Amino acid sequence: MSYQTLQVEWQDAVCIARIHRPEANNAINGQLVEELHAVLTACEQSPQVAVLVLEGSAQVFCSGGDFEAIHAAAESPPPEPLYDLWARMATASVVVVSVARGRVNAGGIGFLCASDIVLADRSTTCGLSELLFGLFPAMVLPFLIRRVGLQKAHYLTLMTRPIGVDEALSHGLVDAAEDDAQALLRKHLLRLRRLSKPAIARYKSYLAQLTGEPERSRETALAANRDLFRNPEIQRNIRRYVTEAKFPWEP
Repeated sequence: MSYQTLQVEWQDAVCIARIHRPEANNAINGQLVEELHAVLTACEQSPQVAVLVLEGSAQVFCSGGDFEAIHAAAESPPPEPLYDLWARMATASVVVVSVARGRVNAGGIGFLCASDIVLADRSTTCGLSELLFGLFPAMVLPFLIRRVGLQKAHYLTLMTRPIGVDEALSHGLVDAAEDDAQALLRKHLLRLRRLSKPAIARYKSYLAQLTGEPERSRETALAANRDLFRNPEIQRNIRRYVTEAKFPWEP
């Protein structure tokens, strides 16, 4: 399909979706959400795509909701598609990697928090400005708390100020940062390209069931472990490694 708010590239096991609304500082509107849903669906339906990379521009990853569009329409867009998009990113059968450069604000933080891995360069700033307008980040918070914990999410929401990449790293909002985010992405893709799509799907489905309390997760963990070692594909991979000293991706 053709996209109005995205630039999309397909590179074997990797799909790169770049937010491209320069006239609106890469703000979120209904069209962007709809097109990202479509890209995610295409990634999940493709047998070879295992990684979805989400990027913005060098200056702005995503500035949050499109206030100009909201003002013109005199009402906010339906929130369900955006929340559902973040929930899909968190549980999708592909690894979702956000690569942040420049400004990340408000709803843009939601994209980071719904991702499996967040990479950034040194220009990146992250902020939640909602309370300055009498709002609060209602839809972002469930994903932000999952990533950084309740108190850090609470602090970031109350302070409303942008934080630099070092502070974002210390909070756990960003996983890794270097001067060149694209070079950092290439390093990560060297490993991520080797993951099989079924393995990613099994892992993320299992992760979504965990409570963070080992005793409450005991039966879930034991059942998952039994199922893994009964899986014929996994048994073949182990047998090949033992007999031929080869990893699954090696010819």
